[in-house]
Amino acid sequence: MPAPVRFIFHQQTLWLSAARCIFWEEERALILSDLHFGKSGHFRKSGIGIPQNIFKEDLQRLFAQIQFFKPKIVLIAGDMFHSDENKEAGFFLKWRKDIPQTDFYLIRGNHDILPAGFYQKANITVFENKLTIKDFCFAHDAAGCDDKLFTFSGHIHPGIKMNGAGNQSIMLPCFYFGEKYAVLPAFSAFTGLVKIKPSTKDHVFALVENSVIKIQ
Repeated sequence: MPAPVRFIFHQQTLWLSAARCIFWEEERALILSDLHFGKSGHFRKSGIGIPQNIFKEDLQRLFAQIQFFKPKIVLIAGDMFHSDENKEAGFFLKWRKDIPQTDFYLIRGNHDILPAGFYQKANITVFENKLTIKDFCFAHDAAGCDDKLFTFSGHIHPGIKMNGAGNQSIMLPCFYFGEKYAVLPAFSAFTGLVKIKPSTKDHVFALVENSVIKIQ
C-alpha cells in the first residue's frame, strides 16, 4: 500500500491516505465519508447493470485501511449507506462481524435512511447531526457545526481541476482544508466530483492514482 502523507494540522497529526481517508493519530481514528454502500445494488435493482465488484472493492479497501492503521474508531462523516437495505447491506453485516474490536461512529448523512435496527445489528453508533472530539467537529455538511470549531465534512465529493499541455485537463478527487472546515473525498469510487475553487490560503491534496499529491 502507498505510504500516507503526514499533515500536521491544528497541532494534530493527520495521515492522508490515497485510499480516500484520514488517520488521526492522536485519537486513533480513521476518518472518511460518503462510502455509499449499496449504491451499485440500488442501481441494479432499477435495471441498470452496475457490477457488484464496485462495492466489494470499496469494502476491501476499507478493510485494508483498518488493518494498516489499526484504528480504535472508524468515524464516518455521513452517507455510509446509499438508500434502502439491499444485499450489499447484508454483506456488510457479515463483514462487520470480522472486526468487532473496532468502534464505528456514523454522523448521519442525507442518504443514511436505514432503520435504527440495522445500525444496531451492525454495531454502529449513530449521531444525528454532528460529533465533537477535542476541538474538531464532524458533520456530513460543514454548515451543520459550530463556527467556533474546525469542521470535518463530506457530502460534496470535492474535486480539483488540473490543467495540462494542449488544453487538456482532468478532475481529481481531493482533500480540501480551508480556514474553517475540511471536506473529505468520497470514499466510494462510484461517485461524481464537484469542482472546488480554493483560495491561496487553503490546503489541497489531490489523489493521483495511488498517491496523495499536495497541490497547494
